[in-house]
Amino acid sequence: MLNGLLIRKARLADVPALAELIDGYARRGVMLPRTEFELAEGIRDFTVALDGDRFAGCGALHIYTADSGEVRSLAVDASRERRGVGRAIVEALETEAREFGLRSLFAFTYVTGFFAKLGYRELDRAELPLKAWKDCLRCPKFKACDEIAVRKWIADSPEIASITRASGDSGYVSLPRTSPLPVLPTAIAIAPIPQKN
Repeated sequence: MLNGLLIRKARLADVPALAELIDGYARRGVMLPRTEFELAEGIRDFTVALDGDRFAGCGALHIYTADSGEVRSLAVDASRERRGVGRAIVEALETEAREFGLRSLFAFTYVTGFFAKLGYRELDRAELPLKAWKDCLRCPKFKACDEIAVRKWIADSPEIASITRASGDSGYVSLPRTSPLPVLPTAIAIAPIPQKN
C-alpha cells in the first residue's frame, strides 16, 4: 500500500477496466488503443493501481531483449492525476524489470518531464531495439510520430559503472554500440547456386 493505493499485477478480471482507461487516452491520440483481446493476451505485462475498489491507473512492462524492456500503456484515472499514481506504477515496473535482470527501460512519451523526474533521459530512437519498431507499424502516427523516446539504466554493470565514474554522471549514459544496427533490405537478390556436373 502506498498513499492508500494498492499496487499489484493485473488479473484477467481487470481487462474491462484496463480497456476503458486506455481507450480514454487513445481517443485523445496520446496512446495506442488496445482491444480486450490484446489486453487479455498481454495481461502478464500489466501492473495496476487500486484506490479502494476504484481503478486508479495501469502500466505495462514489455520485454524486448534479454536486457531491455519498455514501459508502455501508462495511464492514470483523471481523478488521480498528480497524486503519485504514475510514479508508483513505474517504480513497480522498474522493480519487476530488475527481477528479470533487465539493464534498461525505455518509453515513448509526450510527458518527458514526468519521466525525467524518475531518472529517464531522452535518446535517439535509433538506439532502441529493432523489435520496438514492430509496434510502431500499426500506429496511426507512424509516418509523423511526435512522441519522444526516453531511457533509464536500472541495473549496474561494470561497463556502465566505469563510464559513470569517468563522466561523473548520475547514472544515465549512452553506451557506444558494439555493432551497428542492421540495415533491413527492401529486396534481396539471390545468386543461383552453381551446379556440379
